[in-house]
Amino acid sequence: MTATPQAAVAYVTSREAPDLEKATALAAFAAAGLAAEAVEWDDPAVEWSRYGVAVVRSTWDYTWRRAEFLAWAGRASAVTRLCNPVSVLERNTDKTYLRDLAAAGMPVVPTAWVAPGQRLTEAAAPWPELVVKPTVSAGARDTVRTTDREAAAAHAAALTAAGRTAMVQPYLRAVDGEGETSLVFIGGDLSHAVRRGPMLSGPEGRFADELREPDADQLTVAERVLAAVPERADLLYARVDLVRGEDGAPVVIELELTEPRLFLQYDAAAPGRLASAVRARLA
Repeated sequence: MTATPQAAVAYVTSREAPDLEKATALAAFAAAGLAAEAVEWDDPAVEWSRYGVAVVRSTWDYTWRRAEFLAWAGRASAVTRLCNPVSVLERNTDKTYLRDLAAAGMPVVPTAWVAPGQRLTEAAAPWPELVVKPTVSAGARDTVRTTDREAAAAHAAALTAAGRTAMVQPYLRAVDGEGETSLVFIGGDLSHAVRRGPMLSGPEGRFADELREPDADQLTVAERVLAAVPERADLLYARVDLVRGEDGAPVVIELELTEPRLFLQYDAAAPGRLASAVRARLA
C-alpha cells in the first residue's frame, strides 16, 4: 500500500537527539503502509502542511529553547495534526504541572517550588536527601542529588538567578531498590510497562531497564492521572513514571506527554500499536 502525500507522517526529532527508537518506529510505520520520515522540528525548510500527522518524538533540545519550540508547535498545529496537541505541550514542558496534579488530589512526589526571587528553606524541604532540578529539563540535566543542604540551596539559587524555577524533592529510596515503573500508553490504552534503573546513583547502584507487569495499584494511579488530562482522548502517547513512596504507595515522578522515550524495543507489539494509533488519527 502506498500512502498519499496527505497521509504522510512526520517523525519529529532534533539535530542533537540520540534517538534509539527512530528506526523502530519508522519501520513500523512502513509496515503499516504509512509514508513516514524523520524531520527536525526547527528545520526552516520543512513544509508541515505536507504531513497528515506530525508525531513529536525526540525534541529534547526544547529544554533550553522552550519558547521557540512552543512557537513552532503553534505554527505546525495550524497546518497539520500535531501529536500530542499543542495545548498539552505548552503545559507539559514545564514540570510545574506536577503542582497542578497534586492540587487535583493526585499522589505526587512531595515538591518544594523555588521561583526567581525566592530561596530554598529547610521548612519547605525538610527531607534528609534532596534532588534539586529546574522545572524545564530532561534527562537529569542540571539536576543535583545531595544530603548537603547548603549545596542544595546553592544549586537552587543558581537556577533562580538564571531566571529559572527550581523544584526540590526528597530522594526516594525505592528508586534504588524497585526502581521507577514507567507505564506507556499508546492510543489511550496501556501498551506496556518498564522497570527503570536509577539515573542519579553511582555505577554500583544501577541496573538495566526491563519489561515488567505493573502492579494493580500502579495502574490505578496511572489511569487516575491520565483521566485528569483535559486532552486525554487526543493523546497519541503518554508515559506515567511512578515510584513507591516511604509508605509503599505509588507516587508520580513525572507525567511524560511531550517527548518521552516509549521503550518500543522492549515490547514486540508496541511499534505496531503506535503505527495503528497514528493511522487512526490520519483517518
